[in-house]
Amino acid sequence: MKIAIIGAGKVGTTIATLLESCKFCKSVALVDTRTDIDLKGLRKSKLARIDVTKHAQLDKLVRGVDTVVSAAPYFLNKGIAEVCAKAGVSYFDLTEDVVTTNFVRKLAAKKGNKATFMPQCGLAPGAINIVGGSLAASLSSVRHCRMRVGALPDNASNQMKYYLSWSTAGLINEYCKVGDALYDGIPVTTMPLDGMERITIDGTEYEAFNTSGGVATMCETFAGKVQDLNYKTMRYPGHRDLMKFLLFDLNLAPRQELVTQIFDQEVPLTESDVVIFYVSVVGNEQDGRLKQRSFIKKMYGDTIAGYKLNAIQLTTAAGVCAVLELFAKGKLGPGFVKQESVTLKDFLSTRWGGKVYGGVKVNS
Repeated sequence: MKIAIIGAGKVGTTIATLLESCKFCKSVALVDTRTDIDLKGLRKSKLARIDVTKHAQLDKLVRGVDTVVSAAPYFLNKGIAEVCAKAGVSYFDLTEDVVTTNFVRKLAAKKGNKATFMPQCGLAPGAINIVGGSLAASLSSVRHCRMRVGALPDNASNQMKYYLSWSTAGLINEYCKVGDALYDGIPVTTMPLDGMERITIDGTEYEAFNTSGGVATMCETFAGKVQDLNYKTMRYPGHRDLMKFLLFDLNLAPRQELVTQIFDQEVPLTESDVVIFYVSVVGNEQDGRLKQRSFIKKMYGDTIAGYKLNAIQLTTAAGVCAVLELFAKGKLGPGFVKQESVTLKDFLSTRWGGKVYGGVKVNS
């Protein structure tokens, strides 16, 4: 399978790195406007210098591959998906932006389109929905499904207790936009940075609060079937209050570009990070017994094919590579594909889904 990856940033190059060991991948066109991208050791990958805002250039590239993965900033994804739809080429992305996902869904629904469109791949949304959806579907009735993810520095000495490890634009966007949840089985809207709670895992305390995008399409899938379903971002205690002051008390939420610029200039990047992955589901089995099932894991970075990858890079890229493998095996149908339509068993059967997310015994 010939794959084009749009965006040769940290996650884009990590996806290309993981695909090196995947038999289903024949070649990778890594797309960027920059020329200083290090592809040393990546035999399957070649750099394609293309401006994706120029649809003629993008269209030529898309028609020469079997599928496209967008690892570009979320605000570029609509244009990329549109070109894929016109060319009849399957499309995957990493977006947490709900508006972008709805746009992709409309493209996938157009008559005669036989390609696969699967946005919201990666970590959260992505793997978290596959795990949450599978645990919820394993019970006959569900009281709650709680999904929590934290991409955190191993250590931080600043007031925010946070350093950057992934897309700043995506981070600020999910802090500013409303989210989705189920309450009493009914879809509701959650306000960003609200719904604070405390969680202790392995003796370390975290705070969790509402952000947008992490639920993906699960509210639609489980409406009327799950009483309470929600997603929250995890951070070290104290982070949420500072973000709420910055974005809402100072009214900077409408100026996301400015906040992104400030963060990129003044908040350090870290290569030493950890991803906290937490899903808890409570419900009844067929015999009526009340059960709690959980999937909890701390994930760290690794060195793959000579490249040092941090935790957020590895967990995000593994989620995409897993669904690409399932796509190559014909396990994803045409049209719009939801994350929760993938079973946990299938996800963990893939090379990178199993390697990165495997080894967890589901508490039941």
